[in-house]
Amino acid sequence: MERSDASLDVWPGSAYPLGATYDGGGTNFSLFSEVADAVELCLIARDGTETRIPLDEVDGYVWHAYLPTVTPGQRYGFRVHGPHDPAAGLRCDPSKLLLDPYGKAFDGAFDGDSSLYTFGEDTLGHTMTTVVINPYFDWAADRPPRTPYHETLIYETHVKGMTATNPEVPEELRGTYAGLAHPAVIEHLRSLGVTAVELMPVHQFMHDQILLDQGLRNYWGYNTFGFLAPHAEYSSVTKPSGVVTEFKAMVRTFHEAGIEVILDVVYNHTAEGDHRGPTIAFRGIDNAAYYRLDDEDPELYKDYTGTGNSLGARHPHTLQLIMDSLRYWVTEMHVDGFRFDLASTLARELHDVDRLSAFFDLVQQDPVVSQVKLIAEPWDVGEGGYQVGNFPGLWTEWNGKYRDTVRDYWRGQPSTLGEFASRLTGSSDLYEATGRRPGASINFVTAHDGFTLADLVSYDEKHNAANGEDNRDGESHNRSWNCGVEGPTDDPGILALRARQRRNILATLLLSQGTPMLAHGDEMGRTQQGNNNVYCQDSTLSWMDWTLLDANADLVEFTRRVSALRSTHPVFRRRRFFAGRPVRDAEHSRDIAWLTPSGREMTTADWDSAFGKGLAVYLGGDAIPEPDQRGRRVVDDSFLLLFNAHDDALEFTVPHGEVDSPWTGELDTTAPTGGTDVVVAPGDSIAVPSRSLLVLRRDRMP
Repeated sequence: MERSDASLDVWPGSAYPLGATYDGGGTNFSLFSEVADAVELCLIARDGTETRIPLDEVDGYVWHAYLPTVTPGQRYGFRVHGPHDPAAGLRCDPSKLLLDPYGKAFDGAFDGDSSLYTFGEDTLGHTMTTVVINPYFDWAADRPPRTPYHETLIYETHVKGMTATNPEVPEELRGTYAGLAHPAVIEHLRSLGVTAVELMPVHQFMHDQILLDQGLRNYWGYNTFGFLAPHAEYSSVTKPSGVVTEFKAMVRTFHEAGIEVILDVVYNHTAEGDHRGPTIAFRGIDNAAYYRLDDEDPELYKDYTGTGNSLGARHPHTLQLIMDSLRYWVTEMHVDGFRFDLASTLARELHDVDRLSAFFDLVQQDPVVSQVKLIAEPWDVGEGGYQVGNFPGLWTEWNGKYRDTVRDYWRGQPSTLGEFASRLTGSSDLYEATGRRPGASINFVTAHDGFTLADLVSYDEKHNAANGEDNRDGESHNRSWNCGVEGPTDDPGILALRARQRRNILATLLLSQGTPMLAHGDEMGRTQQGNNNVYCQDSTLSWMDWTLLDANADLVEFTRRVSALRSTHPVFRRRRFFAGRPVRDAEHSRDIAWLTPSGREMTTADWDSAFGKGLAVYLGGDAIPEPDQRGRRVVDDSFLLLFNAHDDALEFTVPHGEVDSPWTGELDTTAPTGGTDVVVAPGDSIAVPSRSLLVLRRDRMP
């Protein structure tokens, strides 16, 4: 129902900041639209009635007004009048109540009504509304941890999935920001040595109607429309402004525990989908500005994302929205960094991915955004989209080559030693040329997208029937190995091998140079029953199963042991790449050496050998050529890592060194918790069982 209120006080207001800004006395409203002929601000009362207020002030295509009587809690939207010619890429439709792209909270729900998709049908009552918030929050003495990359351990997780079944979290808090910040969850993370949580999308997102019609939901959340608002479903409170407060409290609690909060952000596309999708915001506000339209047929969208549209990151106002969003999450929400989904899309200029793109330039010079952790998913689905190693110097990257190589090595693929050595030592071939350090490599073997670690060693094929797409969705080439039987088995030999393979991969991940990332639940053997694409599975299939904390207690303890080994010994988390030769301040000491199982240094023929299953790596800690954060010289013990991916035991000869002191066992992946008391003298041989890793330590030189 529409009504007008002539007594409502309306002042000119200002064009900036965009969105709705409450200043303690009233609220300024501001909306960009270059295509609009007129814009109405629509105030929505609790009974659903609508008051329309023409925005008569326009500066540089920004429509604005200040309403001194509007306070936090007010629900609102916009109606944009202008040309509607889809064939020309023009899609204004004043029958649509449009959400604010700068909205900081949203209320209500999309009900799937045909009006969301059909020109000329009013969407009031069928769409969400934007809500004015009170920005005040008592941050107390909150300070970001600012952990350097080389000391960082990232834990990728999902707000709901992490806590939905945790018995130690009160039932009313499970699946929420408050639940994620519960002491039981934080203590588990701290026990693993986690220094940063990477949250899967928490920007307000929309559930695809096609999924809802099948009884499924967009669980992952890669369907954003609110780039400045925390997703309301993840809050334990129903008051929209309370969602913002709860998110801030979660961040403050993590910071108190010394844990950073990184957000997985989706600026590459929006929830409006392709030309057949709903009109909820951007499409109706200024379609040609916010999206990349097809050059030959502007009714359609360029799609580098596989979702139906690509955000127009070349347009100044779209770039402004992205940058304003990033700054808001840092300055107002106190987050510590971002992982950019399909980041290559943001760097496309005319078509190709361009390291000199406007987006990279803006990030580089921004005094706020440039100072937090910036992690790229360095690919998209467009031509030339795979850009691992090609992002600018300020950025770190999900290292897909690390994932593939480690998977291949431990499943026994031949001739992977050279590649394996590069990935183990921080991927200098990918990052050193751009002035980056090992920390630029975000090392991972599993993530939300794909098999869990338990499934990686239990399935050769994906099993995605529950997704309703006849198993067509999800990656088909997973570089996985089921160890002899597909899926569940009671064969004790296969179960033991799978357990050892999990330990091999976890140990490799945590002892590689670079920044390791664990996928939630891998430390306790979480399974998705072979489903490698649970984007639509908001159920126990995708949630953490906390009963595994006890059922797989040995694996949890193993993960803690390896993490502690990494955090205790700086030789595993160097700030600089290895030199591979005697280091300057310890004339006869090597920082790294590559050895065959017989104990001699690797030759070109050894690297090229088709066998490629056994490798010894010497890490010299006697003099690490880099100071610590306080400028002190770093000295550590030396280590010998004996890798055996062969299906039989291999004899390794322990080399002599400058000091012929014995080597003591530090980690053995054949043991359920990794413990070992082995002692080996230089020159002696030791049998390393099939498909296992043995880590030996020698005390530093006196």
